[in-house]
Amino acid sequence: MKVVIEFYRTRVADDAHAVVGRETVEAADLDAAIEIALLLARTLNMPQWPDAVAIADADGTTIYSGVLAAQAGTDKGPPP
Repeated sequence: MKVVIEFYRTRVADDAHAVVGRETVEAADLDAAIEIALLLARTLNMPQWPDAVAIADADGTTIYSGVLAAQAGTDKGPPP
């Protein structure tokens, strides 16, 4: 299935979301899409480390969203 994975930062004060990365991928099922999202969170070159991820199906319906583990020591992305 074709899914869109969005990585975003959230602002605690008002729960505003800023997308810092977006990828369209093919995945066998939702579990595979989540695995791909976790891999991409560590490997994509994004301007900031994302706080959370959302996965949408081809129709744009969100089928998964979750918080990513905090990355210690940087706000510009995962360590090399």
